Amino acid sequence: MTSMNISLPEEMKAFVDAQLSRGAYSSVSEYVRELIRQAQRRSAQERLENRLLDGLDSGEPVPVTPAFWDNRRKKLAANINGRERGAGERGKPVRRKKAK
Repeated sequence: MTSMNISLPEEMKAFVDAQLSRGAYSSVSEYVRELIRQAQRRSAQERLENRLLDGLDSGEPVPVTPAFWDNRRKKLAANINGRERGAGERGKPVRRKKAK
């Protein structure tokens, strides 16, 4: 683990000290790590929400049924099999440049 030094106004330091004295955290480092974890979770939640909103704005809804997932799996398997045989994305042949 690496170290980091920070400067705080007296009011903020007093607030951190109060968190420690009420037993919520055992050290300043523990408190700061928890704040960073919370910020990371908020950031991940924001990314998820943005992706969900993008999905909602992506066009007409498609019913997602077991048949839909079966079809998706078949397309994915065909795509993977095509790539293994030298085909590119969606099974299209890949044109390779000749070595000079």
